[in-house]
Amino acid sequence: GSTSTSGAPLAYPAVYLGCHYSNCSPSSPLPVQIGTITSATSSIDYTYPGDGSDIYDASYDIWMDPAPKTTGVNQQELMIWFNEQGGVQPISYSYDSQGVAVPIATITVDGVDWNVYQGNNGANNVLSYLAVTPIASLTDLDVLVFIDDTMIRTADFAEPVTDAWYLTSIQAGFEPWSGGVGLSVNSFDASVN
Repeated sequence: GSTSTSGAPLAYPAVYLGCHYSNCSPSSPLPVQIGTITSATSSIDYTYPGDGSDIYDASYDIWMDPAPKTTGVNQQELMIWFNEQGGVQPISYSYDSQGVAVPIATITVDGVDWNVYQGNNGANNVLSYLAVTPIASLTDLDVLVFIDDTMIRTADFAEPVTDAWYLTSIQAGFEPWSGGVGLSVNSFDASVN
């Protein structure tokens, strides 16, 4: 299929640990209060097809909420983009004169530089971390570093993310706007203790 990049993607085919719209992965420890988490890691290996006309991002979607939700939309979305193709952009409060999203910071996590974007999609707050250089895989990505950064960046919100909030899911997949045949997640695991 194909849809305008000025709106939502066609879909979000994903694998996940936790609960997503009342579907919970077997034996999942999620949702769990953030303050009780001692470690949260995830590993992934993506395949990106060679068709340069495809429009997509390859991303994690990590959800947090003040309540231990197992259904519906959470208040805070944390996206980690490993790759984007075709000019799609993270949600942002700030755009330059050419309409390009402006990062609010750049951080380094697990040896990778990530541009940070902050915005709201009309349903929830969104913090996006876009790899400066596209990557196809990472092993034992430290999800807690991104959650901690989210708590710092939402500190002045009316309802900031805190240790009392709940991590409800760690999802990984693709947001395609056009094409995408051959996109694949070859392996994925996530562990929350």
